[in-house]
Amino acid sequence: MKLAAMASSLANGERAVVVFFISQIIFSAPFSLLHEALSLSILSFFALSVEISAEFSSESLAQFKSRAGASSGILLGAVTLPGLMFSRLIQLLRAVSLHEIDSEELEYLRLQYWATSACCFGVLFFFYFIVPHLPNDNHSISFHSDWSTKFSLSFIALYAAVFCVSFATKFHCGGYTAVMLLWVLCHGLAAVKLIQHVLHTFPACASIGEALLVTTGLVIYFGDMLACTVVKINGYLASSEIVFVQYVIRRSEISTIIQGMLLGLLLFPMFLKFSLQVWECCTSSAHVEHRAYHEIGRTVIFCALLAFIFILIIPSWMQFVQDFPVHPWLWIVNFVFSEPLKRLSLCIYWVVVIYVSVLRFYNISKNSKIERILLRKYYHLMAVSMFLPALIFQSAFLELAFGAALAIFLTLEIIRVWRIWPLGHLVHQFMNAFTDHRDSDLLIVRSDIFSHKICE
Repeated sequence: MKLAAMASSLANGERAVVVFFISQIIFSAPFSLLHEALSLSILSFFALSVEISAEFSSESLAQFKSRAGASSGILLGAVTLPGLMFSRLIQLLRAVSLHEIDSEELEYLRLQYWATSACCFGVLFFFYFIVPHLPNDNHSISFHSDWSTKFSLSFIALYAAVFCVSFATKFHCGGYTAVMLLWVLCHGLAAVKLIQHVLHTFPACASIGEALLVTTGLVIYFGDMLACTVVKINGYLASSEIVFVQYVIRRSEISTIIQGMLLGLLLFPMFLKFSLQVWECCTSSAHVEHRAYHEIGRTVIFCALLAFIFILIIPSWMQFVQDFPVHPWLWIVNFVFSEPLKRLSLCIYWVVVIYVSVLRFYNISKNSKIERILLRKYYHLMAVSMFLPALIFQSAFLELAFGAALAIFLTLEIIRVWRIWPLGHLVHQFMNAFTDHRDSDLLIVRSDIFSHKICE
């Protein structure tokens, strides 16, 4: 009975679904993607091993306070982005064979796949080998069994071999191969540092898998932005071509705009914190008597800094890397009005659906005993009804809309966390109407909001 219960706990529904889809992706891969298929298989097995180990040895990850009542989600978080990129690789390979796209796009995505895989594998290595040897708050140290350690070391050795062979066969120049390997490994190290920061800064706000998914996406996103910027700065000189030749591709204006918005919104809290600290020092030294004036000052600083970043700083970066014919925000206006009937009609449709749904579900959440998790499932259905027409008829506009929605959610969350008058308290009350025992008041915007954008 004990073995049967253990077997049933290991083979749960989530793992079965993940294994099924990953198997389908791997078996559909052509021979030219053999190295990538092997690496995805090894990553999946290692992620499964780490997840099972974390469940049967919960103290090993006890120092990271994940979301209460949720599974670790390590397997799902580790294979989602690599699996999506591998699927996209298969699609692009077919497009290259039909001469629909250039091979440069395929090689760019191949490098992005390896960077994503390295991020996930690096975090798994950290959780399995490093974290259990670190003393937690109770000063207890947990170790894995010898067979489990040897089993995991075999995954690491296989992955490293496939990783090196893939780069050695693809790039015949030894120096160039070493630079590419170093660049990919830097992504893994950055992901390890970032996920520690995320889990310690926002305790109980996400599961391990959700934090891994968001961390990997952010590292890949900003690594791509850094490489793109370096290529532009060097003006495609010899040094730039040696290091970042894979990033010299034609990018869409929409992807550049979304990257710029995400960069601005993630850097904005750091500048806001510094500005508000200066404001607090100035106002405290002046003995401000009226709280209202103090709150108004915070609001003015917030609005001025947000406008400065989004009107000057971020558009300047967009213009630098993309060469927009007009200001990027004017480009968005021109893009929307290039097909006004379809795109404005979609905007009106989205506004109506959001208004009706939010009003209805908010009233239900305040006056009904329906569980909050069911209300959030209704929101998922609402999202499907919103995005399905755009996905069919206006896919490019939908990509821009996803970026705008993410920007709005992040801005509202910044307002809520920093209690910016007069919306901070109202947004906090509204968000709390849809939270349950699994959520934290520290950070309410769930990682699935980021995931929709990162996984595009």
